[in-house]
Amino acid sequence: MSRVLVVALVALAGRVTAQSPHDRRLQSVIELAQSGRTDSARALIRHLLVTLPTLDPAYAEALYVQGGMLAADAATAATSLQRVVVEFGSSAWADDALLRLAQLFEAQNDPALAMQSVERLRRDYPDSPLRFRADFVGARAAFDLRDEARGCGYLRDAQAGAGSDVEFSNQVRFYASRCGLASSATAPAPRRGFAVQVLAGKSAPQIDAMLTRLKAMGYDAHVVRDSTGYLKIRVGPYPSREAAQRIQAQLKTRLGGQPFIVEEP
Repeated sequence: MSRVLVVALVALAGRVTAQSPHDRRLQSVIELAQSGRTDSARALIRHLLVTLPTLDPAYAEALYVQGGMLAADAATAATSLQRVVVEFGSSAWADDALLRLAQLFEAQNDPALAMQSVERLRRDYPDSPLRFRADFVGARAAFDLRDEARGCGYLRDAQAGAGSDVEFSNQVRFYASRCGLASSATAPAPRRGFAVQVLAGKSAPQIDAMLTRLKAMGYDAHVVRDSTGYLKIRVGPYPSREAAQRIQAQLKTRLGGQPFIVEEP
């Protein structure tokens, strides 16, 4: 199965970088993966999982990295992430592993399993800062299952946690109208900064497929329609051209093609 179904490299790398301190060996794994040396990264993570004691705090993180960015298929990713949840439920990675599982199951078109992961995160980690993002995954899964009442309940909770996150607010507002929540949502600020354009075209199925692929990989992707009717998929925006250039290089490595930087708005 394509690695696009595996939880996102970019989102995971951001999470790993944000936490401190980190085992330098795991940082080496992440850097190998980011540089495109996936096979080397997989070999190193397998070695770490064999040699690290299970009581070492780095062990749970190693499982999370293996499942979140290095698994060759969705089943393997799910197994590693589920081990984090079941065996290391008190670790700093358990709530994030549940969120990644929900996203993974959603990408596999299994909304029932996605909702199970969301419900477990809500139950076991009610104070998690990731809960509101999980609520949004749960809302989409519930809508796919035609459970409008539960979907709207999730969406209300997601909306309450959107805060000043413009991208997340935009995503919530897209669904809010079906629950009568649009009028209570604060209008998000316009996008500003530098984005990376990945694709342009008029074929809705092609655009939808690429948008789904990018989101499954963890990229902040959105669609812009120009005056001629072309739909343009962009990732970002980012506050600086340098930040956008880093994402541009990653996208070129992972997707091919000729992604380029645009300024928004």
